Amino acid sequence: MMDLQRVNAYMERVEQSETKTFKPVGDKLKVGLDLGTAYIVLVVLDEENNPIACEKQAASVLKDGVVVDYTGALQIVRALKEKLETRLGTELQYCAIAMPAGTEDSIKTHQYIAEGAGLEVTNILDEPSAANAVYQIEDGVVVDIGGGTTGLAILKNGVVTQIEDEPTGGTHLSLVLAGNYKISFEEAEQIKQDYKRHKEIFPIVKPVIEKMATIVNRYVSQDDVDTLYLCGGTCCLTGIETVFEKVTGIHTVKPANPFLVTPAGIAMNCKLDGTVV
Repeated sequence: MMDLQRVNAYMERVEQSETKTFKPVGDKLKVGLDLGTAYIVLVVLDEENNPIACEKQAASVLKDGVVVDYTGALQIVRALKEKLETRLGTELQYCAIAMPAGTEDSIKTHQYIAEGAGLEVTNILDEPSAANAVYQIEDGVVVDIGGGTTGLAILKNGVVTQIEDEPTGGTHLSLVLAGNYKISFEEAEQIKQDYKRHKEIFPIVKPVIEKMATIVNRYVSQDDVDTLYLCGGTCCLTGIETVFEKVTGIHTVKPANPFLVTPAGIAMNCKLDGTVV
């Protein structure tokens, strides 16, 4: 089982590192670059995986984990890296990146963006496995729901035995809200991120959440798995875990802040010896 108290405490510090720069242990820094459909995030950890600094920016330069605006993505990553280097007073050198399952053809593009921003990619992994670097579960399923996709990693005895990913994510929730309220996509995004309105919008977006849970149901059953562990920005929606539990019949948990779990886990997997994958 996941130590929820440990994960919540860790993620609270990651969240704090958006506005507060922590003093690192040692002089080597790890960077996790998460090129997401809704956000691009850079997380910096020290060599002992303590959160040091984090920067993020809303972006629409990817679709379902695939880069559709290379120049735009590169500009954002460069700007975030420069912000972090100013905060830290040092140059960032090494980073890890992660991909949704099924988008392996785009690895080179992600790598070129990191390199174009002056980062050396030393590790590439799938997103749910990256999240498990934070969760540290031995058995269960990590479900990573981002802006474009619902991804999952099935773990047995600490080893990922299967990864899957399908295109349904937070963007689809926003599209439903925009249609329902007859507002722009951008306004729908703002409503979705307003915790005070979650109770109001939940019945509207529930069918999409049920579809996400059905994706998971396609690959796992309660006979094989006893717990689902949610992460990703879309999982910030209050009550999403109750729908997953009802549809799948599997006990479902999520930390207090699931948004930055994956980028933090990506950073944990950054290799500092400069060995390029």
